[in-house]
Amino acid sequence: MNLLIKQARLLQFYPEKLAANADIFIQDQYINKVGKDLEKELKGEKIDKVIDAGGNFVIPGNVCSHNHFYSVLARGVVADIRPSYDFVGILQNLWWRLDRALDESSLYYSGLAGALDAVRAGTTSVIDHNASPSCIKGSLKILKTAFEKCGLRGILCYEVTDRNGLQGRDNGIKENLEFIKNQETDLIKGAVGAHAPFTLCDESLNHLSEAVRETQRGIHIHAAEDKYDLSYSHYNYGMSTLERLERFNLLDEKSLIVHGVHLLDKDADIIESHNSFLVHNPKSNMNNNVGYNLKLFGLKNVAIGTDGIGSDMFEETKFGYFKSRDAGLNLLPSDFMRFLCNGNKIAERYFSGKFGQIKPGFLADLVILDYLHPTPVMMNNTAGHFIFGLSSQVVETVIINGRCVYENRQFPFDVESIYCKARKEASRLWKKIDRF
Repeated sequence: MNLLIKQARLLQFYPEKLAANADIFIQDQYINKVGKDLEKELKGEKIDKVIDAGGNFVIPGNVCSHNHFYSVLARGVVADIRPSYDFVGILQNLWWRLDRALDESSLYYSGLAGALDAVRAGTTSVIDHNASPSCIKGSLKILKTAFEKCGLRGILCYEVTDRNGLQGRDNGIKENLEFIKNQETDLIKGAVGAHAPFTLCDESLNHLSEAVRETQRGIHIHAAEDKYDLSYSHYNYGMSTLERLERFNLLDEKSLIVHGVHLLDKDADIIESHNSFLVHNPKSNMNNNVGYNLKLFGLKNVAIGTDGIGSDMFEETKFGYFKSRDAGLNLLPSDFMRFLCNGNKIAERYFSGKFGQIKPGFLADLVILDYLHPTPVMMNNTAGHFIFGLSSQVVETVIINGRCVYENRQFPFDVESIYCKARKEASRLWKKIDRF
């Protein structure tokens, strides 16, 4: 499809860019031209659709660098959940019971509701981490179908762990391998997922290492989220969490190390040495009371995720900035723009294309915002407008892979029936949780 966006104000947060009265010509999934009055230049060129931005801002789409769409139906959960007084208790009493209760139908509607929420919030790519022990085989294909329904770009993986037995572990590895080998598309890629080192024995890490080597994809794993992970590793293996991962050759430029709240200095050095990514999840860390990562400032590759608490990267990035202020870190709004936009670097490592800028040759993942700003937007204050002004409420139109998937705050299909079905699935899921 050839798409022309007219009369836009181009806005990039990192690297900063601001331009008025610009047109964007999209050919297939790529930005082909950017300039003024392109219609004259494009005479004779087939244009399938024209969007008049009317002076509204166009930004590169946001990336959520870690999510759990399987948790969407947990919102407001009503079930017999025992009080939890520490991080492991939260896992055992809620999340490890909820994920075992998921089946094909509840997983699909959880993924579909999550994808709708992401697109509506101006998130054009989601890196998801699935766990559904009673529904492992084909689970990533189910989520892929949900992503494709909404036109959402994604990187999917299944969470390998020992906690559901060695057969469950092996099935999880097979699911990652099958998806990467047979299900990937231009819009959806796969990674090798794993829960956390404290739920994986050395044999399991070795199997995961083989899968990473075989697929040439990265490991997507929680690490050092809570002190327990660090203590477990030292007590049982005599090394830090990241040293264990490094020992099994699990770290490279496609690796996503999620949380890292309790990284040691040497762990941070290990991440840097392998050019891996640390994914910061501010709201989740606060919700689980696991602490704050004081090493954010010193790491080159930091991205931002939600860990399953929605897909609104405007909101998540604000939480990250304000929590950093509360923790006494000397981080600026521009630092968090870099963290957020680093999600595009992860996408580039998995997809064959360039992301995150409004320039010819870049993939056309774009968002149109109808932001009414009471103060001037200038090159040196764009980050301030993001943190203190912008929100997902100003998302008007979303374009992913050159296709308009959400226009004038409307999807091209009925969504109320989807949410109605999701509510029924949530009620059914909550009752099933009590059986586990």
